Amino acid sequence: MDIPTDLTPELVPLSWLLGKWEGRGRLGAGEADSEHFLQRVSFSQNGLPFVNYQSESFLTDDEGNILRPLSTEMGYWALDRATTEADGGPGLIPGDVVPALRNADDVEKLRNDNGGFDIAVTILHPGNIAELYYGTIKGPQIEMSTDMVMRGANSKPYAGATRIFGLVNGDLYWRWDVTQEGSELEPHASAILHRVDGEVTEDAAENAE
Repeated sequence: MDIPTDLTPELVPLSWLLGKWEGRGRLGAGEADSEHFLQRVSFSQNGLPFVNYQSESFLTDDEGNILRPLSTEMGYWALDRATTEADGGPGLIPGDVVPALRNADDVEKLRNDNGGFDIAVTILHPGNIAELYYGTIKGPQIEMSTDMVMRGANSKPYAGATRIFGLVNGDLYWRWDVTQEGSELEPHASAILHRVDGEVTEDAAENAE
């Protein structure tokens, strides 16, 4: 995996996600009668200190033939750190031209006690639902859980979630568990995604630590 030359230093720990992925998954806990889906995911960057996330999923039959659209997601992934004058916003207010973290040494100062980095992830859903996750990234592994879920007045019940991601033999494995009000976390979905724009190895991902 080649790390883009225009990549802001603080995105290096997330760089193994960059690219396009596609694969199949199962709803629920993946039992024999669980429905199948196809997912296409993109992680991209444009020079700002976050990764853009987009996903679209389709229900399929057992053989992977698409039956109908299932859902979409979009969001932003970043290291969790204090904002500075280098950070733009809110809205279109520009930040300073000099990045908040200018080199690898600046990024290293953000390592947590477990040797990884804290991350913050915002994910938006259809149906007036938005999630704010906090978690950790360590090499090619991510664990995160919701700190807040915002729902519109007419949105369906949704109280919280956890998600895990991991790179295994170049494939992206993920699992998503969800809870409703007053209930325990339950398996919601899982999938195995393959890169469709090149290859990445676990050694390359470890170089992004």
